[in-house]
Amino acid sequence: MSEAAIELRALRKVYTRGKKTTVAVDGLDLHVQRGEVFGLLGPNGAGKTTTVEICEGLVVETAGEVQVLGRRWRAGDDTAIRRRIGVCLQETKFFEKQTVRETLQLFAACYGGGRSVDEALALVSLQEKADGRQSQLSGGQRQRLAVATALLGDPELLFLDEPTTGLDPQSRRQLWEVVRAFRARGGTVLLTTHYMEEAQQLCDRVGVVDRGRLIALGTPAELIRSLGAEHVIEVEARGIAALGEGALAAVAGVEQCTLHGDRAALKAGSVHIALPALLTLLGDRGLSLDGLATRHATLEDVFVALTGRQLREDGPS
Repeated sequence: MSEAAIELRALRKVYTRGKKTTVAVDGLDLHVQRGEVFGLLGPNGAGKTTTVEICEGLVVETAGEVQVLGRRWRAGDDTAIRRRIGVCLQETKFFEKQTVRETLQLFAACYGGGRSVDEALALVSLQEKADGRQSQLSGGQRQRLAVATALLGDPELLFLDEPTTGLDPQSRRQLWEVVRAFRARGGTVLLTTHYMEEAQQLCDRVGVVDRGRLIALGTPAELIRSLGAEHVIEVEARGIAALGEGALAAVAGVEQCTLHGDRAALKAGSVHIALPALLTLLGDRGLSLDGLATRHATLEDVFVALTGRQLREDGPS
């Protein structure tokens, strides 16, 4: 058996509806190590969810090889795989009139063993809501309940497909702690998200996917270092677009520039060198600042540098 939790080789998924053909996953190679939190990142429509659903056995690949915990779907191993994985989909619908405990009891009946309902409640810190009905739960509590149902079988591998989408910052961080605790107990997590901060906080390694292809792979720190600059200067000035990206990138201390209308993002190795030089250039050209900020480079900057686009929030994933 492979030491990898997940191995994908030349994975491809094509959907055909009438005369329209859509390539959702286009020759994806991926290796997720046991005991790591692996983030699959990218905009909606990038192929993240399709890839995860193939790994979960919910969707059949068009071509390529898929191995999960050393086994293959539809090769006589389906039951053995399902006993060892936990799945939390993008959205889970529960019976509104059921209590949290009743919901977990229902899901627990599907497992021959695993954790008790009380153990699952404790893992996601929902003990106080055990007798509350679904209609009384907040969005974050519903998401933690969905994760609890995935943990009932005591899985080795946990799939989380955009689990914090739409949650407030506090609820998001509560779920982060659930993921960290699962990994600390030796579990493996495949997480999809389009929140780059989430990936930077949780993931040991990340793969950036766009249009069904893997366009970058590494630890968050490695990917950020690949930019060649540790800082970003964000500037807004009417007429700055007329300078052009070339002139802005030529400013001392600046490694790269991206323009979006009257806004520019300059990746810089030394802010103390680049910022005075930038202000001098703008002053010489008669441009006045409408906004200025500096920050450390992030995975979001990696994505923009790789694709030339901001993360998309529309379309299927």
